[in-house]
Amino acid sequence: MNRTLTTSRHPTGNRRSLGYGSALVLLFLFLQGCVTATVDEMTFLEPTEGIGDSSVVILGRRHAPDYETEFDFIECIGDHIRRGDNSITVLHELEFINMMYPWFEPRTAPLRPQDIDRLLMQEPVANQFTDIKLEYMIWIDGSTIETNSSGSMTCGVGPGGAGCFGFGTWGNASDYEATIWDFTDQTEVGRISANTSGQSYMPAVVVPIPIIAPVQGTACDSLGDQLLDYLSATR
Repeated sequence: MNRTLTTSRHPTGNRRSLGYGSALVLLFLFLQGCVTATVDEMTFLEPTEGIGDSSVVILGRRHAPDYETEFDFIECIGDHIRRGDNSITVLHELEFINMMYPWFEPRTAPLRPQDIDRLLMQEPVANQFTDIKLEYMIWIDGSTIETNSSGSMTCGVGPGGAGCFGFGTWGNASDYEATIWDFTDQTEVGRISANTSGQSYMPAVVVPIPIIAPVQGTACDSLGDQLLDYLSATR
């Protein structure tokens, strides 16, 4: 199945005549949380009846020299799937890595489904896989970066108190790809990518007010929704 979905999220509101200061506040509120997301999906051999009492593990790729997939992003996707269907057993990444040490460290982790055979030749590892009834291994590769920043802010303390004045803005972009391995058949059964971007703002008139675009959170929800659709028998 191939799908591409593009969305843009931002709040809307009614306009009316306002003073200059109130108009600025309304402008900042309108701009908050504006995130654009694009999701591409190519999956096949979906488990139409769910995965039963088998388990899933979601792991981050960390073998690249210039970035590492964030641990909290992996946990976010796992939590998203658990909330969406509590019948799906999603193993926690760090617990799985520690259980399988050292076979899922960055330097030793399998890069292809065919590498699973190498792991199963280790009897303790094979026994662990049997115990946890692993059905799918999902690899997440990517990161969130800051793309731009501008503005300035000045803060000071005087006889009347402390305060700040200024304006700052910065952009973030998330780019992640999930690769789904069928552990039993030792084959790749799908890829899902999510690309999100957004602009955050920090206006300050006495008190700085951060207006954060949930770029990484939107990427987590986007990938989590698609993986949940793939794994769950109720979706």
